[in-house]
Amino acid sequence: MPAKKAGNAADKAKPHYHGHRERLRKRFQDAGPQALADYELLELVLFRAIPMRDVKPLAKDLIEEFGSFAEVISAPMERLKKVKGLGVAAATDLKIVQAVASRMTQGAVKKRDMLSSWPMVLDYCRTSLAFDDKESFHILFLDKRNQLIKGETQQTGTVDHTPVYPREVVKRALELSATAIILVHNHPSGDPTPSRADIQMTKSIIDVAQPLGIAVHDHIIVGKDGHASLKGLKLI
Repeated sequence: MPAKKAGNAADKAKPHYHGHRERLRKRFQDAGPQALADYELLELVLFRAIPMRDVKPLAKDLIEEFGSFAEVISAPMERLKKVKGLGVAAATDLKIVQAVASRMTQGAVKKRDMLSSWPMVLDYCRTSLAFDDKESFHILFLDKRNQLIKGETQQTGTVDHTPVYPREVVKRALELSATAIILVHNHPSGDPTPSRADIQMTKSIIDVAQPLGIAVHDHIIVGKDGHASLKGLKLI
């Protein structure tokens, strides 16, 4: 009997949010992530870094600040650290989740024919770049079987411009013995519509690459609102 009383006392001493955490975990286990709202999924991530506090208000604040689960984990570390109540440890956990998602999509496209695995390629591009707050230019280098040799960020610019040098792009392709490339960049505005400068830059790279036997399969522009393929739009 004394042991039972001690147990009841321990249960009463549990924080008010303890039951909420257990219920949320169980719902995730039973119904999967699709049954959870974005802020609830964030709560699950924050539980470990912030064990002694109700993190539901913080999770909702993060969604309000950044827009969605994907935008929260993709937010720059400096912006995350400025969110009241988050802290460095929790912000780091969020960036780890982003890194895991990026590695998983990168792993999905490796050792596959990129042109026949286009949905995976788009997932990889969106996961890697769609929610960045600065424009950056990324290149997927492919071998003669159209399998991924390497994906690299070549340039990072400002919120609306990235300097791209066609000869540097082709030089790197030659260094990696790539026979084809896919160009990727993001529009932080969210709208993936190609600009005139995007089209002209792509054509300039094609002009340098083709005489050296390097094919430019496509130029994909990604943003929060979707993606655009210059090849699909018949712009190249």
